[in-house]
Amino acid sequence: MIVDLVIIGAGPYGLSIAAHLRKTKLSFRIFGTPMQSWRKQMPKGMMLKSDGFASSLYDPDSAFTLRHYCQEMNVAYEDVGLPVPLETFVAYGLEFQKRLVPTLEETDITSVRRISSGFELKTADGQTVQSRRVIVAAGITHFGHLPPFLADLSREHVTHSSQHHDLSGFRGKNVAVIGAGASAVDIAALLHECGAHVELVARRQKIAFHTLSKEPRPLWQRLRNPRSGLGVGWRSRLCTDAPLLFHAMPQDLRFRAVRNHLGPAPGWFVRDKVVGKFPLHLGSRIKSAAVANNKVHLCVVENDSREIELVMDHVIGATGFQVSISRLNFLDESLRQQIHTVDDTPVLSRNFETSVPGLYLVGVASANSFGPLTRFAFGAKFTARHIAKHLARVKTPIGTEQSSTQADLEADSPANVELVTSNHGFRQSK
Repeated sequence: MIVDLVIIGAGPYGLSIAAHLRKTKLSFRIFGTPMQSWRKQMPKGMMLKSDGFASSLYDPDSAFTLRHYCQEMNVAYEDVGLPVPLETFVAYGLEFQKRLVPTLEETDITSVRRISSGFELKTADGQTVQSRRVIVAAGITHFGHLPPFLADLSREHVTHSSQHHDLSGFRGKNVAVIGAGASAVDIAALLHECGAHVELVARRQKIAFHTLSKEPRPLWQRLRNPRSGLGVGWRSRLCTDAPLLFHAMPQDLRFRAVRNHLGPAPGWFVRDKVVGKFPLHLGSRIKSAAVANNKVHLCVVENDSREIELVMDHVIGATGFQVSISRLNFLDESLRQQIHTVDDTPVLSRNFETSVPGLYLVGVASANSFGPLTRFAFGAKFTARHIAKHLARVKTPIGTEQSSTQADLEADSPANVELVTSNHGFRQSK
């Protein structure tokens, strides 16, 4: 039996979309491990950078927010000013799934290919599923990025920050963390707390910690810097309130905004765990990296042009995430080649549809189309509402319709584009 829709991924975006689709007449299935990236790719003990009010998953009635969960569980909560522990957010996400997306099938999709009626998908547990449409809500799982000077070394000695949930194995070891964003600073602080000997290296001259901004604020502050789910300021407010306006902007302007707005910035609450606790090599660059005698030797050019050598047991690159369609290996190669891209990032319609009719991409993969909003969990609210409304009114069978991205394909040209890699100190350009 063919279903109307399959959702791949069960993080904030996949679960929020599924919760909205339950209010429609569409038949759908959703596959994945609930909150996988948060449960397995974020370090235990970290705090979310987003405020409490911006850290929910989203059902169409807003009946089960993080606030509701914390009230039920008698967990401390504030809309603003009280960091949300990772463990609380994960537990809330799992409860959201149980209550609002009970049909989740906890198995991975291993392949997706086009067929005449839409798509054929295969699962890790041996199922074959046919669907008219597919939404890929894969999150950051496939997009961890290491710069070449680290990527060329063995995974025994160099790993990406997203590969570490339990840091206790680094106790007593010398570990270098590369980067100056939230991921780098959080993981360095947690490594220090668990007994590792940490040194942080970044090209940025200083760590741009967020400042604590609690409510209530004076009227003039609220007018000058309105609050949004991405932080305070009119730019962030426009990102959250007008993603479709962002989509309509010229390509170069969109890419520049994604590249420059909301750069690497750890939360205010981690400052005291970092400053003065371990060495920070800021304004530095790594001249070379090599493995010898089972150690990683980093040649670092300091801010004052001095060269020093760091000899470490392990290096963790907190060097962000770089969207790349070619890395979505579960999509059939011929299917990936049919997706119109700019610098290997997808060109999406106003409804998140790719150039392949019926194939949608959401979350971080949609940032260059809809702005910085969709790099964060808070973007699941707009995405779920918008895409559910669109899908509920689409009735034309796949194969007889023209993809709604056609206007985008005509308007967008593959110009030279630099793709942002967020939350790190080493910005990579293609």
